[in-house]
Amino acid sequence: MTPAVAARRRRSGKFYLMIAPALLLSGVVVLIPGILTAYAAFTDWDGLGLHPAWVGLANFREIFADPVFRHSLRDNLVWTALFLTIPVVIGLLTAMLLLRRRRTRTVYQVIYLIPYVLAPITNAVLWLNIIYNPISGVIGFFRNHGSAIDNPLASTDTALYAVAGVDIWHFWGFLTVVYLAALRQTPLDQVEAALVEGANGWQIFRYVYLPSIRPTLQLMWVMIVIFSFLAFDYVYLLTQGGPANSTEMLSTYAYTAAFSAFQFGKAAAVGLVMSGFGLLSSFLFVWLSRKDPDL
Repeated sequence: MTPAVAARRRRSGKFYLMIAPALLLSGVVVLIPGILTAYAAFTDWDGLGLHPAWVGLANFREIFADPVFRHSLRDNLVWTALFLTIPVVIGLLTAMLLLRRRRTRTVYQVIYLIPYVLAPITNAVLWLNIIYNPISGVIGFFRNHGSAIDNPLASTDTALYAVAGVDIWHFWGFLTVVYLAALRQTPLDQVEAALVEGANGWQIFRYVYLPSIRPTLQLMWVMIVIFSFLAFDYVYLLTQGGPANSTEMLSTYAYTAAFSAFQFGKAAAVGLVMSGFGLLSSFLFVWLSRKDPDL
C-alpha cells in the first residue's frame, strides 16, 4: 500500500467517524420510525397491542374507497395549487419592490416575518377573534353595518379558502425574505448592461433576475408541495376539518383515524400516501437539478 493510499484511507476513516453520530441519530429518529410506520400501514393495529395483525393492502383499499379520504386528497391538491401561486406571486412582487429600498428593507423584512415566527395558535386566535368573529371582528363590523357577509369558516363553500388565507398570510413573508436574498445575488453588471441596452422593468426581471433566481424558485416549489401535504396546524386550529369535512386534509384525516378511531394502521397508510407526494416532488427536484447545472 502506497503512502498516498494509506493517507487517503485515514482521511476517509476520520470522515466516517465524524459523521457517524449524525447517521446514528438519523437512523434512530427517522429511519427506524419510518420503517415501523410503513410496516404498520399493512397491519390492523389499535396502537396498544404488541402483535398487530397483518392485513396486507386492506388499509389502502379501505381509505381509497372512503369518500372522505378522496375529498381530503382533493382538498390537499387545491391547497397545493393555492400555495404554488398566490404566496409565490406576492412574495416575488414584494421582494422586487424591496430590492430598491436599500435603507429600509431590513425593517420591512422583520415586519413581514412576524406572522411566520409567531406560534400557529397565536395567529389562529388573532384571526378567529379579530377577523372572522361574526360579532366583534371585521366580519361582525360589516354585518352590523348592513352587509350580508358571513363567517367564511362556517360555509362548506368557503371554509377551505378561508383557512388557506390565514396560512398564506403567515407564509408569504417568509417567501419574500427568501426571494429577496436570491435577487440580491444577481450580478449587478448584468442589470446595468440590461439598463444600458434600454430594457424596461419587466424585461430586466424576465431576462436577468428570473434566470438568476430560478434555482431558488424551483427549490421553494418543491418545499411548498411538501409543506402543503403536511398541512395540519391551521386546519385543525381553525376548523378541525369541518364544517362537514369541507376542510379535511390528509393530515387531519390520519389524525382522526389514529387518535379518535384508534386505527393506527389506517392512519399509517394515509401517512405513506402523504409521503409519496413528498418523495415525488423531491425526485422531480433532483431530476431538474441534473438537467440544470445551476441547481
